[in-house]
Amino acid sequence: MNLVDPEEPAEVQLARQARIIEALVRRATRENDVSQTAYSAFQSAIELQSQVAARDRDLARATTELESVRIERERTRKNLDEALSAMGEGFALFTDERLDVCNDLFLNLLPDISDRVVPGLALTDYAALIQRSRHLRSSDRPIEPVRNGAPALSVVLELTDDRWYQLSMQRTSHDNMVILLTEITAIVRRNRTEREDLIDRQADYLQAMFENMTSGMCSFSAAGELVIHNKQFRHLTGLPYTALQRRMTLEQLLRLLSSRVHVSERALLDVGFWRDELMRDGHMRRKVRNHAGQVFDLQANMLPDGGFLVELKDVTLENRATETLENRVRERTLELTTANESLTQQYEAKARVEEELRLAKERAEAAVSSKTRFLAAASHDLLQPINAAKLLIATLRQNATGTELAPMIERLKGAFSSMEQLLRALLDISRLDGADQDAVNPSVLCLGNVMQTVFEDQMPLAQEKGVELRMVPCLAEVRSDPVYLLRSVQNLVVNALQYSRPGGRVLLGCRRRGDRVVLQVWDTGIGIGKEDQTRIFDEFARAGNAEAGSGVGLGLSIVERTCRHLGHRLWMSSEIGVGSVFCIEFEVVGRATQVADDTPPPALAGDTLHDCIAMVVENDETVLFATTQTLQAWGASVLAARSTDAALRHVREIGMPPDILLVDYQLGDADTGLDTIRGIRSETGVHVPAIMITADRRESLRNAGREEDFSVMAKPVRVSRLRPLIEWKLSGSSVTAPKVGGDTARQVPSLDLGRNHS
Repeated sequence: MNLVDPEEPAEVQLARQARIIEALVRRATRENDVSQTAYSAFQSAIELQSQVAARDRDLARATTELESVRIERERTRKNLDEALSAMGEGFALFTDERLDVCNDLFLNLLPDISDRVVPGLALTDYAALIQRSRHLRSSDRPIEPVRNGAPALSVVLELTDDRWYQLSMQRTSHDNMVILLTEITAIVRRNRTEREDLIDRQADYLQAMFENMTSGMCSFSAAGELVIHNKQFRHLTGLPYTALQRRMTLEQLLRLLSSRVHVSERALLDVGFWRDELMRDGHMRRKVRNHAGQVFDLQANMLPDGGFLVELKDVTLENRATETLENRVRERTLELTTANESLTQQYEAKARVEEELRLAKERAEAAVSSKTRFLAAASHDLLQPINAAKLLIATLRQNATGTELAPMIERLKGAFSSMEQLLRALLDISRLDGADQDAVNPSVLCLGNVMQTVFEDQMPLAQEKGVELRMVPCLAEVRSDPVYLLRSVQNLVVNALQYSRPGGRVLLGCRRRGDRVVLQVWDTGIGIGKEDQTRIFDEFARAGNAEAGSGVGLGLSIVERTCRHLGHRLWMSSEIGVGSVFCIEFEVVGRATQVADDTPPPALAGDTLHDCIAMVVENDETVLFATTQTLQAWGASVLAARSTDAALRHVREIGMPPDILLVDYQLGDADTGLDTIRGIRSETGVHVPAIMITADRRESLRNAGREEDFSVMAKPVRVSRLRPLIEWKLSGSSVTAPKVGGDTARQVPSLDLGRNHS
């Protein structure tokens, strides 16, 4: 427990301790108190006295240290005052926005407010005092305290007696602000002197430039009196030096000029006209001419002080050149007008001719389009009779074997084959030339399949003509249209065989060239001359050395159109008497691991079609009869129908599904072969094998065949392929099919879903 407060002054602590000691001593010296308690109190007083003595020593030492600190502080403050007094700038420190310390220069800079600049003065009050001082003439900006986060403030102060100071205000911490007053009088006066010297020199430069300008110049004050002019103005106006004097009015000058210069616009001689136009537009420009024929460009522009500047320029040469040019332009315009009238007449005549040509072109395009649409739309009707005739001829050949009618039937077969080829070519060209987006349908295919099919098809023709036909297999896969590519390769091989003599050779193969492959057809035929090679791919074009009756010249045209649609490069090379080579280049998209054979196998041995129930659905009576006769000649039992409804009635009558369906696509009205196939399969609950025989060559129909598992054959049907395809369809594994109505069951051939053929 402390008997004294250490925070109190040393003198107070000593006095309090003395009173305490005195009280203890009185208590210890009481005469009648000799008990043990008194003795204990006496001992406590002695101990307390020793503690008080120790505390007295501590207080004495602390007093000495405080005195040293006070002396050091006074010395530091004195040094700071001396340093501030020695500074060449006014200095002040504001703490918490109030004046803490400043030097004499800061205090006495403005004598009328120095008595109010005292410690504790608020910063805002100091700024207000400066701005109200009689010794402050101006400042370039208001004096405002710098807030926290704001940049330093710098203000230029102009004092009386042409003195200049820069007041810089900078915050050194959150609580402290420093203000410096730096005298810049010498700098300001030096800059002023330099600026005045520069102005004087520039005035001399401007005067020299003004006097030597090529244009005549003079200026008038706001009162309309002449201020200055150059010698070129006197020269151009022809006025004597004595006539142009300061304070000469514009009216007097215009009066002098009117006697020497011809002014066509009389309003220019009116001073009021000048003022009105200058006040309205700020400028005025006119051309005037003197009696000697000189032309002047007169310009007047308003000046900021209300006066105006007049410029007079001699443009006689420019005016003459302009007049000459205008005359030439008028002459040239007249010539061009005449020429334009002539050209207009020619253009109108040309426009009439072009309009006639356009109408003729439209009529021709309409005729071609009509032809194309007709051939495309009539393809089914055109191929129907040929299809029926071929089926009937095949039946006749079978029945007339060994009779005297056999040679005639062979000739009839050849004639129909030629007609079929011509019709196929015309339909292909029509479709390739049409706007149908479904004309070609590229897909990835193996070249080996296409080459193998063509090789097998044309081998009988090669043997008949006595020409050796060879093929080199190729496993490359390319992107092309399978139907038109097969037709193109077939046309090239047929042409090679057609124009090769007995004993000749034809080679079908491919060459690899990096990521591309070139299909080539070589022959040792008659060759094609240079003059024919440029037109050989045109319609009905034949080589000049070709024999009569060797073709109509449509095959190569189809090849060219196919390659153009599919983006394949096509070229040929030939030499008369040596032979030819035709090439089609493809981009390789893969390599087949094996050559797949999508064609049906040759006709099976035995009576495959005996006891076979075939349903033929065809709306053309002739084609239906011919197909029925052909199938019956092969040993099949035929159910003939002309619509889907009729076919379903036959199925219900016999109580079982047929073994195979042969249907046409277009059955009249909205009925199609797709409806027939779906209806029979749905009615019987059996996936009946089906072949669609149609003249419709759209890829969408082939896609439907792949999706719904039926084969597509193009009309006119090739009898040599029809029977193998039927036998192949019937050669699949058998499935147990319920009788229609569910009474009995029979074994019918199933269709291999993994293979589609067209």
